[in-house]
Amino acid sequence: MLILMQSNHTKKQLNDVLAKVRSLKLKPHVIPGKLNVAVGITGNSGALDAALFESLPGVREAVRVSKSYKLAGRDFKHEDTLVPVGPYTIGGPGLIVIAGPCAVESEEQMLRIAHAVKRAGAQMLRGGAFKPRTSPYAFQGLGKKGLQLLALAKRETGLPIVTEVLDQRTLADVAEFADVLQVGARNMQNFALLKELGQLKKPVMLKRGLSATLDEWLMSAEYLLSEGNKNIFLCERGIRAFSDHARNTLDLNVVPAVKELSHLPIIVDPSHATGVRARVAPMARAAVAAGAHGVMIEVHDRPDQALCDGPQALHPDDFAVLMHDLAAIAGALGRTVATPSLKGRG
Repeated sequence: MLILMQSNHTKKQLNDVLAKVRSLKLKPHVIPGKLNVAVGITGNSGALDAALFESLPGVREAVRVSKSYKLAGRDFKHEDTLVPVGPYTIGGPGLIVIAGPCAVESEEQMLRIAHAVKRAGAQMLRGGAFKPRTSPYAFQGLGKKGLQLLALAKRETGLPIVTEVLDQRTLADVAEFADVLQVGARNMQNFALLKELGQLKKPVMLKRGLSATLDEWLMSAEYLLSEGNKNIFLCERGIRAFSDHARNTLDLNVVPAVKELSHLPIIVDPSHATGVRARVAPMARAAVAAGAHGVMIEVHDRPDQALCDGPQALHPDDFAVLMHDLAAIAGALGRTVATPSLKGRG
């Protein structure tokens, strides 16, 4: 249920509504808006009587929400969510580009690529320190040493760090170094991990599961939001389908669908979606044209020597060309590539 407060409500009236919700053993969520304040209610197993709240002073209306996800939906929050990450904002008109290698391999490799993507105009740096791999014999990442190398790259370039958290065991270490905690496709429904991430309040990028529906994806976001973390954005990375010409099928339909049903920002990862270097740039351009708030691109200056996903990594020169293309597409749509805000610096 969503309780809409009157525009002239008092702080006491709002607190009385919150107390009423808690007295029913339910959880209230204050949702500030440009014109009105609303209170979302979660935790109920059945329908609530609107009269319980509409009789309270300061309440304009109590509205039932029919969708299984509440906090992630437009019914609960009409305004787009803006996620601050360092000097940048994900979800606004500025296009965000996250770039870097699939995995942190060494200090030299990480610094070379970090400086290369910074020169090309990327706003954030990606790199995996803990790698969930299909094969137990594949490179699993450098672990905490990889996190320390990411921190070094951040100090040299100023780029915020996006890296994956594998499980609850590694959560504290990743949270210490990362600006954005990435939940990979295999962990989209790791509900115990999502609950802990929701309590951290740090920005979380939630990737879509390998075969997840949109409702299932938003329900996973609901776990994060229900624990109090409002700094959530989504990442479409391709889903399993019947095609055999690419690693996955990039579902660009989901970009406008998410923007219609949810207030959460959405970015696209064409590298994992295609798995083929030659197809990454075309799908990145298509993602921006479809309205994505950003893209995440794998970049490696020696892809033939990469320990992870070399065949889908762009060379830094090709990435620089792509950045020029993305800026042109964004401009045609009345957008720009994001620039750092003075407020977020330092």
